[in-house]
Amino acid sequence: GVPILEPPGGHAVYLDARRFLPHIPQAQLPGQALAAHLYLEGGIRGVEIGSVMFAHKDAQTGEWTYPELELVRLAIPRRVYTQSHLDYVADVIIELYRRREDIPGMRYTYEPPFLRHFTARFDFVQTRTLAE
Repeated sequence: GVPILEPPGGHAVYLDARRFLPHIPQAQLPGQALAAHLYLEGGIRGVEIGSVMFAHKDAQTGEWTYPELELVRLAIPRRVYTQSHLDYVADVIIELYRRREDIPGMRYTYEPPFLRHFTARFDFVQTRTLAE
């Protein structure tokens, strides 16, 4: 039941963060929130491919334009991971999905003018934890 981009690729699985976390508006960066929680919960590193990477402000109006997709990419290099590694990743994702309503959105604490995706800093919009 975990929402992914279909069909999964041969080198990566893309979690659909907008469907995974429908309670988080794009302005609160659901892809970044999901990527952060994957790391905090299970030490799983993924990359956000969504609003942090592709959203932009209109130069004239100052309004944000958000991308259609809000994804988290989980790369799976060949011959690197065992089945037990992949089972662990699946278990962490399933547990996060079960508790998805507890995952808060994120906000920028530092947003550079260029290459935002690589050097921005974030904090959670709410301060509650997954255990609460």
